[in-house]
Amino acid sequence: MNYDNFFLPAENFEESKRFFAEVLKLKIKFDFSEIGMIAFSVGDEEPAIILKDKKKFPNTKPTIWLEVDDVKQIYDELQGKGVSFLSPPFPIRTGWAIEFLDPSGNVLGFTDYKAEK
Repeated sequence: MNYDNFFLPAENFEESKRFFAEVLKLKIKFDFSEIGMIAFSVGDEEPAIILKDKKKFPNTKPTIWLEVDDVKQIYDELQGKGVSFLSPPFPIRTGWAIEFLDPSGNVLGFTDYKAEK
């Protein structure tokens, strides 16, 4: 497994975008502001910090996604171990993802890059 992305809720999306770009001087990796997300690169690392606009994603929480080979396989395996997922696997632009809570209520997720849907 590798880190995939780190998601942070943004109460004030425009101010948060400005802070990460102008104050922290992070480079924009992709900008999907129209749907309420913008990603910032951290050095040469592939994982990004992705801000999610709370106005468009009101229930968003800080989330860490890990990259796996096959989300659907991990979903089936972890269901058998009693993990409760927030939803079944769902398609994203690059493949599939799932999210769940750890015992402390932190949101974790898995994603793969199997773009066939």
